[in-house]
Amino acid sequence: MQLDVVNSENKKIGAVDVRDDVFGGKVKTDLIWEAVVHTNAAKRRGTHMTKNRALVSGSGKKPWRQKGTGRARVGEIRNPLWRKGGTVFGPQPRSYDYALPKKVERGALRAALAQKMQEGGLVVIDQLAVDEIKTKAAAELLARLGITGKAVLVDIVPDEKLSRSVRNIRGVELVPSTRLTARQVADAERVIATRGAIEKLQEALS
Repeated sequence: MQLDVVNSENKKIGAVDVRDDVFGGKVKTDLIWEAVVHTNAAKRRGTHMTKNRALVSGSGKKPWRQKGTGRARVGEIRNPLWRKGGTVFGPQPRSYDYALPKKVERGALRAALAQKMQEGGLVVIDQLAVDEIKTKAAAELLARLGITGKAVLVDIVPDEKLSRSVRNIRGVELVPSTRLTARQVADAERVIATRGAIEKLQEALS
């Protein structure tokens, strides 16, 4: 299988050979789903917290004696049964990240790329670079390539000028090929990758 390679003017200048088992295989949506859930879980801040009876403010003094008053026995006003008392088994700060098998991650990325190629959303370009650090320059490059919505730009080593130029463009991100995830591919309308990035991805996913 071959993919057309275009330049910054969106004109065909060649082609790159890709393996059918990587970019033309069956789209396993279940793997994509697992990878997306894992990425979303890893991005959760997990800073939620409630105060238990040890942390809530209030005296630790026993309100009344244990016996003889006819009232229920109680040890302190921070008792979880009381209003403004501590919370029992409330959420505490934690990480929601978990280990996802490498085989699943590679399979999910392979499936996401295959799906994007079947939809015509994969563009191979000779190089991703701009002459100056300007949002306008990056926007003009994307316009020439016909990019209007969400897009992910992939290169082996992202160009520093382009990386700083696309930061203010909503829905566009530039990532190295080694950090590309299935969630980024699935969430973008178009994937623009350099010839070198396609070859690296093919090598890693084959």
